[in-house]
Amino acid sequence: MNILGISGFEGSMQFKETHWPGLSEREYRIVQGLDSAAALFVDGQLVAAAAEERFDRRKHSAAFPLGAISYCLAEAGLALGSIDEIVHGFNYRPHKIAYSLDPVSARLYREVLSPEAVAAQIEQRLDGLPASRAHYVDHHLAHAASAYFCSGWEECLVLVIDGMGESQGASIYKACAGKLQKLAEIPARDSIGILYSVVTLHLGFDFNSDEYKIMGLAPYGDAARFGSFFEEAVKLKPDGTISVPLLHINRSRLERETYAGTRQHLEQYLVKARSPEDDISDDHRDAAAALQECLNRVMLHICTWFGRKTGLRRLALAGGVALNCTANGRLLRCGAFDDVFVQPAAGDDGAALGAAAFRSAVNGEIRNRRIPVPFLGPAYSKGIVARAAEQFGEEIEHTEFGSLVETCEEAARLIAAGYVIGWYRGRMEFGPRALGHRSILADPGHPEMRSRINAMVKMREAFRPFAPAVSLREASRWFEVTSGTELPYMITTVDVREDYRQQLPAVTHVDGSARLQTVSPEDNRAFHALLEAVGKTTGREMVLNTSFNVKGQPIVNTPQQALETFLNCGIDYLFLEDSLVQRKSRHSQTGTGHEPPSQVQLERLRHV
Repeated sequence: MNILGISGFEGSMQFKETHWPGLSEREYRIVQGLDSAAALFVDGQLVAAAAEERFDRRKHSAAFPLGAISYCLAEAGLALGSIDEIVHGFNYRPHKIAYSLDPVSARLYREVLSPEAVAAQIEQRLDGLPASRAHYVDHHLAHAASAYFCSGWEECLVLVIDGMGESQGASIYKACAGKLQKLAEIPARDSIGILYSVVTLHLGFDFNSDEYKIMGLAPYGDAARFGSFFEEAVKLKPDGTISVPLLHINRSRLERETYAGTRQHLEQYLVKARSPEDDISDDHRDAAAALQECLNRVMLHICTWFGRKTGLRRLALAGGVALNCTANGRLLRCGAFDDVFVQPAAGDDGAALGAAAFRSAVNGEIRNRRIPVPFLGPAYSKGIVARAAEQFGEEIEHTEFGSLVETCEEAARLIAAGYVIGWYRGRMEFGPRALGHRSILADPGHPEMRSRINAMVKMREAFRPFAPAVSLREASRWFEVTSGTELPYMITTVDVREDYRQQLPAVTHVDGSARLQTVSPEDNRAFHALLEAVGKTTGREMVLNTSFNVKGQPIVNTPQQALETFLNCGIDYLFLEDSLVQRKSRHSQTGTGHEPPSQVQLERLRHV
């Protein structure tokens, strides 16, 4: 069977803007259904998946995923009529009565959330694909399926933890023999994910978007300073669940729409609200640290309690909170589990994958195997790459290499010389991480590289860390992991070995940690070949790896987007497949291109 999964609620933000005028732009992000996506299973095998933001170029897009759907069909060579089922990763039908209690929520259900509203969009956008082929999977069940059926395990504990599903903040399942049995759930009014997002908003960042910035900011703060506040805000219950009294104080409809009651409490008893334009103070750093420590405590409590109850020693995670690399690292190191798997597209884009996986399982077709590095998006032919380069002919010049080996040798030489390169090849990644196909790369041993890339390339906050990508065989040499530990999705934080922290300043965070990506030749061949070449020039098979985008922009999809981004930021060189691109205006007559930043420039960057 051909089963297409989708996620997202088109119109959710517009509905809020219409019915709650006068809110701030940041408050309008407190909605359900962002990160729309599509994923396609053919005869139980995942063949394509992509987020809509990569096509419509709106970060965290909630639009009906027409671009992603079109790509998935084209990748599989299928016509729309060949789709046997289209499955949405939400099912609000059981909640219809609850939404009927007031006119606004009843209209929200009718116009945005209901299966009927989704079915109407499917028929309208997909040329009359009959609604009879549409199915709806509970949101947390879709997330759980994405974790279980991508884990490759016959049996495991599954935790789904996010802001909210239809009405849940977390759900715990026992997975065994292709079935998912729910053991417990935590309601959305006690959601640690929502609390984390509300504090994110209070600290001057965006709800449903910038939670990872809090994770990056937290190591700069003192968690003990506000530890007691969060101990009162979040209670660990003896049944392995939690309660969040701080979320119970939003009583009016407006307060529930904006969490105004919770935010007022934060203003009074935690720290003053920060505007996005304000400087970040010690108060904000300490609040971020305490919040992150609270999340770590909650994740350990839930997982270890249900691990003991079930006796299960393998843990699979999904849901937006499962993208918190610091908490994942704590779980990996806690000793309660032999292995921890985090589905690499753990956010709501991954609900499209999970919805399709669940229906494939219902139809007896699923193949439960460990998902490789998720290169599930589009690749572009040499002809398309060449035509994209021609469009910028007056601004660039390029050199073709005859093989991957030659390409890697030149890229390694430039990285070792202190340049920042764009690395674009093959199929695009699915999920939030660039894993070696849509990446910006540099030398992790360069002492000023982190400041330079944050300021001149990514154009983002100076406190943000970068991840190391290292060959699997060398990972245990540099990082506190056992030999052979595979962390291919850049979704878990580990410690840099103390002896090497000063040698790796660009990827070692202030607390000595790093968000590690291990790279093997089996499932990331070209990137591994590059790391081998880098090893010959620098003595370590490792690069700084960050996503190929700038602040506010989705990761690049097409060659044209790669070229546009390259020309508008501080990347020195761009590798488009086996072609080296450089700016004409900066190219030297004598050879290798423009110089890396001078020491004066780098000194200035220290203070950005």
